Amino acid sequence: MLGAGKMGGILLQAFLKSGLFPREHVVATVAHETRAKVLAKQLDLSVTTDNLAAAESADIILLGVKPLQVADLVRGIAPALGKGKLLISFAASVRTAAIEEAAGREIAVVRAMPNTPAAQGAGITALCRGRYVSDEQLAVAQQIFATVGRTVVVDEKHMDAVTGLSGSGPAFLYIIIEALAEAGVNVGLPRETATLLAAQTTFGAAKMVLETGAHPALLKDEVTTPAGCTVDGILELEEGGLRVTLIKAVKRATERARELANS
Repeated sequence: MLGAGKMGGILLQAFLKSGLFPREHVVATVAHETRAKVLAKQLDLSVTTDNLAAAESADIILLGVKPLQVADLVRGIAPALGKGKLLISFAASVRTAAIEEAAGREIAVVRAMPNTPAAQGAGITALCRGRYVSDEQLAVAQQIFATVGRTVVVDEKHMDAVTGLSGSGPAFLYIIIEALAEAGVNVGLPRETATLLAAQTTFGAAKMVLETGAHPALLKDEVTTPAGCTVDGILELEEGGLRVTLIKAVKRATERARELANS
């Protein structure tokens, strides 16, 4: 794991917790020696500041640095990128072609877009393959990210949309949960109870969609009885433009991901 920062650290801890990799087979890198010592003690594994040395000893190399640092990092470890190695990048908006170009050789690159619920094993990771990725290598990437949630394979042209929807989506949903909880407090519920009700309701509704395979509109109709409480609430949501606002939020986040990819 080259770059065990925020997202890299979340994934690394989740991978270790799942038992996917033995700790003695894992090496992580960070930018500063002090941080390396702290992380090594915290995770009980090898942590270094030497990206090249870490890459030389690895069959699977995950790139966890910031998007603007990816090309320089790949150029720096290029001497270690021998045949058969697999690079997996989860840097937002960095295309597989850019990584292949930085490597200066035919190297297998899988681009991944996980999200932060991976920390609880409830993430969703979209994967796309570069030009030199075999079916077996793509399956390895799927197996890795399946330990922290679900996976979906998409064409690379869709990855910016994935970033806008599932990458940014948790932040949008936290706002919704926060607003539901505030509404509960407003109508008299204790804050802790209101937050629990809002969060579990959101979780349960998502599970209904995933487990039943039913369209969200059909599940909504099951809750909405004629002249009941729910339909009045839905009318308020429609009047307030919640649906359109969420669509616009995902579109804007997607546009920003495309801007970053082209910069």
